[in-house]
Amino acid sequence: MTKDLIIVESPAKVKTIKKFLGSNYEVEASVGHVRDLPPRALGVDEDKDFEPLYEVIQGKQKVVNKLKSKAAKAEHVYLAPDPDREGEAIAWHVAELIKGKNDNVLRIQFNEITSRAVKEALEHPRELNRALFDSQQARRVLDRLVGYKLSPLLWKKVKRGISAGRVQSVALRLVVDREKERQAFAPQEFWTFKAQVADAEGHDFGVELARIDDKKAEVGGAAEAAALVNRVLGDPARAVAPEDLLPPESVGESAGRADADGVVVRGPGVDFVVQAVDEKERSRAPQPPFITSTLQQAASQRLGYGAKKTMSTAQRLYEGVELGDRGTVALITYMRTDSVRIADEARDAARAFITGHFGPEYYPDKPRAYKTKASAQDAHEAIRPVDVTLTPETVRPVLQRDLYSLYKLVWERFVASQMASARFWDTTVSLDAAGSVWRVKGERMLFPGFLAAMPAAGKKQTPELPKLEPDQALALRELRPEQKFTQPPPRYSEASLVRELEEKGIGRPSTYAAIISTLLDRDYATLLDKHFVPTDLGMIVCDQLVKHFPALLDVDFTATMEQSLDEVAEGQEDWVALMKKFTSDFYPTLEAAKKEMAAVKGGLETGIACELCGKPMVIKFGKAGTFLACSGYPACRNTKNFTRDAKGEIEILEKQDADPEIVGKCPDCATGDLVIKRSRTGSRFVGCNKYPECTFTAPYSTGVACPRDGCDGMLVEKSSRRGKIFYSCNRYPECDFAVWDWPVNEPCPECGSKILVRKNTRGKGEHLACPNRKCNYTRSLDEDGDGGAGEGQEQA
Repeated sequence: MTKDLIIVESPAKVKTIKKFLGSNYEVEASVGHVRDLPPRALGVDEDKDFEPLYEVIQGKQKVVNKLKSKAAKAEHVYLAPDPDREGEAIAWHVAELIKGKNDNVLRIQFNEITSRAVKEALEHPRELNRALFDSQQARRVLDRLVGYKLSPLLWKKVKRGISAGRVQSVALRLVVDREKERQAFAPQEFWTFKAQVADAEGHDFGVELARIDDKKAEVGGAAEAAALVNRVLGDPARAVAPEDLLPPESVGESAGRADADGVVVRGPGVDFVVQAVDEKERSRAPQPPFITSTLQQAASQRLGYGAKKTMSTAQRLYEGVELGDRGTVALITYMRTDSVRIADEARDAARAFITGHFGPEYYPDKPRAYKTKASAQDAHEAIRPVDVTLTPETVRPVLQRDLYSLYKLVWERFVASQMASARFWDTTVSLDAAGSVWRVKGERMLFPGFLAAMPAAGKKQTPELPKLEPDQALALRELRPEQKFTQPPPRYSEASLVRELEEKGIGRPSTYAAIISTLLDRDYATLLDKHFVPTDLGMIVCDQLVKHFPALLDVDFTATMEQSLDEVAEGQEDWVALMKKFTSDFYPTLEAAKKEMAAVKGGLETGIACELCGKPMVIKFGKAGTFLACSGYPACRNTKNFTRDAKGEIEILEKQDADPEIVGKCPDCATGDLVIKRSRTGSRFVGCNKYPECTFTAPYSTGVACPRDGCDGMLVEKSSRRGKIFYSCNRYPECDFAVWDWPVNEPCPECGSKILVRKNTRGKGEHLACPNRKCNYTRSLDEDGDGGAGEGQEQA
């Protein structure tokens, strides 16, 4: 009997879908894209309406041959890659490759990998969407033109090997512009005031200054702060001078003066009088279910996940994970979406769960529906659990930690989004003290509503207020003025950068993670305390592009281009016409930039003179990052490392006085010593101290042999581009074994793993553990004194 063939995108889906459909269907995977533009050529015929010259991706010919073979034997072929533009493009290319083998080719798509959704999709197949494919094709060709035309220019003018991209360059501009705002920022002094007051029974609570003489409280200096303190205290004998409020060299003993913590203790008879007590009920509605950008933001803020990790983890939850006796189960719907819409059956399932699990009062009077923003494509539902009855605690025993944490985030947000509002009783108390108004707000929960599904969102510390009445006098216990300064705008975190990209219409849900990865991978930015800091390379690339390609680097222009691509997807605009319109400005601008862009490969001027020869020092872009070098090279080889202060000014880092650790003689030059050094990203390596005359380097060895069977490599120290240390086989890429923790040359007594690793966690402190995820063996270092060789005990 001839079977129908279903071609999906990911191998992980094959097993899940086969379970639903039985023996009447063959299910194969394209393993992502099968055709693309050539990797080392433009691959676009600009004279033939930008015709793309596609070819089978290197290494994919075996997959393509298998798909052709299966298609030739099938009665019908159903193309089922992911339900978005990229998925439509994969389907289109697969169809082109197999069309000589089978003409009965149709497209199906589903937002969730469930038996119902897959079977329903098979009942309603459609033709391939040419407009949707053209939109993806236009984006691909557009990005190829920009990248292949701009990158060589940057190689010639700035540094070889770097790149420019249509969307990544605009994202870089956001990061650079924010850094320039910070460097130009001038802090302004201001003062805040807090007080501790108590009623006659001794119940005390804190209040904050709100107004002075019916105006918003604005205190800009120590003199104004001292004047307000004296006004509130009302005792000339205990007057406070401005210098008393500033950090003192010595502290007076008398009451009414500032102590070492900046607290002004009250004088006798100072009272605050209750001016008003306002009480009202307030409701708080839940947020809509996640879309791609809000999931990435929440995962960053609550779980510490980067955008790339969030999307890869969500992909696994979407494609299906093993749930013990249940087999492979898909847990969430498609994770690349900008729509907050949910299916009717999902809303009905949520209502049944909420009323049954929490009670009828936890469901709103009418079902909640959220409005998707006008610029959204709205092709797919919001991100939600496939089966709302699979609670996080139900699947926790069989899910890996990362999968569980993200599923819990998605599940809680979805269930909460369908629940009743939380209700609170708010109390705001206003106090008067010598014409100044002080306030405190208290909050008491009346009904948890949606917070019952996500209790972490309801944890808020509010003061417990005693019963208060107007005109009631409260004794001042202490007055605390505090000098502060305005802060520069914060650098972007991954969460805030994604939010900014979304709000400005730059990129689409499927591209946010790639944009962020590109900024880091190209060394245009680094992460400092999880916030983006542009490198000198990123700054100069951005400045050059903004100067010579103002339209391309314009945020509004990029957002308008995204809208145009959406119009192509909707069949409202021709993609070739869009390309012609874009290149009519881009090509002349590019030719002008080739002539006018200043070359900085020789180094950026710094205004710093070389202390050895007096010639100017310049910033150079090396393989290991930026450094200062004498412009008199090679006659003068003076180099220095540097950093920048808050204003962007260069600060030279002097070489450490301590001698480097010598670990042997250099095998290349035989005269130099091998010393331990650190790479720009933090890992140690061994290098010759005769550098740059001798360039020998080697990885820092842990002294532990690679435990993988058949491998004769050694585990060496490495660091990721983001600075995280790990230990991997020195035979990579032939062997890809790696662990995050320092390896110890000792077998696991439980599972037989050839090594253990040394960990340090909050709950267990320093201990040894088995790196095998399926083995739970651990041993405290106290059990054997040292627990084996630790980090640094083995030499290279």
